[in-house]
Amino acid sequence: MIRFEHLTLARGTKPLFEDTSAVINPGESVGLVGANGAGKSTLFALLRGQLHADGGDAFVPSGWRVAHVMQETPAVERTALDYVLDGDTRLRDIEASMAAAQTAHDGHAEAEAHTAFADADGYTAPARGEALLLGLGFTLAQTALPVASFSGGWRMRLNLAQALMCPSDLLLLDEPTNHLDLDAIVWLEDWLKRYAGTLVIISHDREFLDGVCNVTLHIENQQLKRYGGNYSQFEILRAQQLALQQNAFEKQQKTIAHLESFIARFKAKASKATQAQSRVKALEKMERIAPAHVASPFTFEFRHADSAPNPMLVLDAVRCGYTLGDDSEKVILPRVTMSVQNEQRIGLLGANGQGKSTLIKTLAGTLAPLAGDVKQGKGLQIGYFAQHQVETLRHDDSALRHLQRLAPDTREQELRDFLGGFNFRGDMATASIAPFSGGEKARLALALIIWQKPNLLLLDEPTNHLDLETRHALTMALAQFDGTLILVSHDRHLLRATTDQFLLVAHGEVQPFDGDLDDYRDWLLKHAADQRAAARETDSDNNGASDVNRKDQKRFEAQERQRLAQLRKPLQRKIEKLEKSLETLSEEKAKLDAVLADSATYEDTKKALLTQSLKRQGEVTAQLADVEAEWLMAHESLEQIV
Repeated sequence: MIRFEHLTLARGTKPLFEDTSAVINPGESVGLVGANGAGKSTLFALLRGQLHADGGDAFVPSGWRVAHVMQETPAVERTALDYVLDGDTRLRDIEASMAAAQTAHDGHAEAEAHTAFADADGYTAPARGEALLLGLGFTLAQTALPVASFSGGWRMRLNLAQALMCPSDLLLLDEPTNHLDLDAIVWLEDWLKRYAGTLVIISHDREFLDGVCNVTLHIENQQLKRYGGNYSQFEILRAQQLALQQNAFEKQQKTIAHLESFIARFKAKASKATQAQSRVKALEKMERIAPAHVASPFTFEFRHADSAPNPMLVLDAVRCGYTLGDDSEKVILPRVTMSVQNEQRIGLLGANGQGKSTLIKTLAGTLAPLAGDVKQGKGLQIGYFAQHQVETLRHDDSALRHLQRLAPDTREQELRDFLGGFNFRGDMATASIAPFSGGEKARLALALIIWQKPNLLLLDEPTNHLDLETRHALTMALAQFDGTLILVSHDRHLLRATTDQFLLVAHGEVQPFDGDLDDYRDWLLKHAADQRAAARETDSDNNGASDVNRKDQKRFEAQERQRLAQLRKPLQRKIEKLEKSLETLSEEKAKLDAVLADSATYEDTKKALLTQSLKRQGEVTAQLADVEAEWLMAHESLEQIV
């Protein structure tokens, strides 16, 4: 088991752990949670042996193989499949040994390497690697492309596949869902449920943690606290503990009353749709766990918009895509006709690359339509968030200065109060944002959008880099937002709690999806099964044109199998005989080695035994080499019969 005993550790001047203890039992799946900067990544570095405790101990069994996801991907020319197979370093070492033995014409070493290769499941490795890549969203053709040809997000998927390929006793995953779409997350969740080793995950995706983990390890106040159960169970247990604290009671009751009011309003407004019922259930669950977040530093909410046009947007035969440098077009969605109504709450579903972000950009007006018309309602105020907007922040400016540019006539104290709701307080509000983490910059970008009082929110993966507390605050704020929302997210909890209808973006079309996220999961699984069936049918059509031809082909194949069997049989008998000889000689050599390793054999009274043993050892070693060489030649002859 993994043991943290009286662990004390600081990074620089910041203490992260102070005399804390916890255990992780073999085979457990652990969700490691805590605020950003609490020490989650530091704990991973301890488990990997990169850091050592200042006091106490962090113990990982010495024989355990540890796998983790690399944060950098070299732009190499190796194929994606080869790169993933590199994750099994033992298999690669065996392959190197096989190659060295062949070069040195060392039959004995080559035979040992072949045996080790089989024991390491080397013959199934390419198929296992392909399965990992396909599950993470790559196509079969892409598995043969060089790593250098993939973008950053897809390279991170390659790193994840490489870590999963590595046989391990301990698997450490730090935000594994960050670069995945919902389709790949569903696959990864299923894969991790079947992982036999000990799993420790850092993730801000609560539904993913719920689906995979059976233990939660919480870092708070420089202590590690273990909770049995998944993330939702941890929240409930923690809420119960916090509810006992008198100083939290009043804030807890206000939070619950606020949610109860919203849930009652929403139930009355939408009581029939499957998606609406799913959302009500999600909100009721939020009400139950809300006390767990009474100490959260985030308390923001959306400001009321000045107007609410209806319809918000109308798209008429819009062709969505990009104009390329040679004036040609890359069309993603050939023809989109849709109307966005006031107070709609839409979640966009579909795999990466199908056009969700392209549609959002077209709605936001940052991407001009290639054809067709986009009409905006009078008074439309769009709040658009995408990850690239974080990069447009001025790193030499402060959070306060960013907000002052939007509101030059507003009192500074009012701006500071607003930023405080996003946990930008004191010096953090006035200092340069250059050292901010990705999550802090994303939080600031959201704050700037909220200040502008949008009546239409277009959010493209808003939770990337956000910690669980910020995600919770964003979910609460969006659930109570009274404008129109269109959301792209792989965070299923956020989708369930804030949207009540879905559009599926797939195969160049945007169509309503009649169902909730559980129905979407079922649809994904059925779609994958249909694709496999279609592939098998295509292969069948390509391999035989008629029943008559198939009968002739089968008869020929049967005759060919019989011919090859007759050729193989004598070689197979010879190999079996040679293998028995190898076994007998190996046993005899082992006995002789034991005799010669015994110090008593070298006494004066046993000179005859020593001489006889040395002579026989030389004879047996030579015979072994001859038989092994003959065994290898027989195998080579057998492999040539095709």
